[in-house]
Amino acid sequence: MLRTARQLASLLTGVALLLLGNGLLNTLIPVLGSTLGFSSGLLGAMTSAYFAGFLAGTFIISALVRRMGHIRAFAFCAAGFACLVLLLSLTTQPLIWLLLRFAIGVVVVGLYTVIESWLNSQAEPQQRSSVFATYMVVNLGSLALAQQFLQFRPSQSAVLFVLVALLVCASTLPVLATRMRQPEVQPMPRLRTRRLFQLAPSAGVGALLSGLTMGAMWGLAPVYAASTGLGAAGIGTWMSVFILGGAALQWPMGRLSDRHDRRIMLIVVSALGAIAAALLPMLAGFPITANVLLFVFGGMAFAVYPIVVAHLLDHVPAEELLPASTSVLLVNGVGSAAGPLLAGLLMGSLGTAWLFGWVVLCMGGTAGYVAFRLLTFEREQTDASAFVPMLRTTPTAMEMHPVVDAETEAEATTMHQDER
Repeated sequence: MLRTARQLASLLTGVALLLLGNGLLNTLIPVLGSTLGFSSGLLGAMTSAYFAGFLAGTFIISALVRRMGHIRAFAFCAAGFACLVLLLSLTTQPLIWLLLRFAIGVVVVGLYTVIESWLNSQAEPQQRSSVFATYMVVNLGSLALAQQFLQFRPSQSAVLFVLVALLVCASTLPVLATRMRQPEVQPMPRLRTRRLFQLAPSAGVGALLSGLTMGAMWGLAPVYAASTGLGAAGIGTWMSVFILGGAALQWPMGRLSDRHDRRIMLIVVSALGAIAAALLPMLAGFPITANVLLFVFGGMAFAVYPIVVAHLLDHVPAEELLPASTSVLLVNGVGSAAGPLLAGLLMGSLGTAWLFGWVVLCMGGTAGYVAFRLLTFEREQTDASAFVPMLRTTPTAMEMHPVVDAETEAEATTMHQDER
């Protein structure tokens, strides 16, 4: 057990280094793009390209891992990531940046898939819940810490691109040094998006609008922060407050959803997020108040997706858990890819503060739609699952979700007994 814990710790170290690099890059691109004179629409398109690559990579990475094995696939994707980042530092041509951002999305989902499938296969059944929770804490903590690297050197310098490449390369060391047996590659569950909207329409709409919100925030929040007069260090702190709000408030909001109809909590969380987003541009001149609002907004925005997943799992039969959870990832991924492009066009036409106008539209739309469902349709009596704080990553991560894992283990045990 101790050896397994140490091996899992080495993988989580690799995750932390990877997220430090990728988290820094995701903020560095819009910050540097703003200084180069790129429009909000163009910067939004670059973020959309990244999420489009992430989505495309989800469907093709399994073949790569099956051909190479987990260790070689991880090294291959990490080397590709580092090369792509260094290429970014050598040019300022927007079209090349768009193509490179798409390619980075593809290799990043490959890195996530390898790590998550390994964690999933190595964790003992009684450890799955704690491993999943630790993995999500490492994700959010690394993303928040990554923003502080902007304080070390001006964002215009190629030094930060080199730092990203170094962190990504360093993430391979604990993975390449492991003695753990490589897991088998599992086939991706068949996607049935229409079935998702039939089982839990509020979950489907909530996942789509959450993607539209968070995709826009990841790609364009640094652009808005720069427009308020913040320098690179200030933008890093601004993004850290946003992420830390998500880390701190996601769990209490989720626990409240365990005690009430999750649709009520979706309405409350989305409405509070929309209100905080509406007030942020108005109070940008009051730093303390603005940071409190940003913290609250981050907590609400990050809480929507995991509540959506919990609501979905409340209504899905055990045999459909993995296909349904993969479908909700797909819907959220489509929103994440479209959100930055649409919000960027809006910001380019009406001003950078309209990033939060977009957020109000999306989160307010979630609250309005779910309220309509709540008032129109009675809730079916189901066995409620427990809320689990989480981020959207890959379908492999959903296999570590305690509810999905428990149901699929039980199903596998039943099938084995039937065979006997």
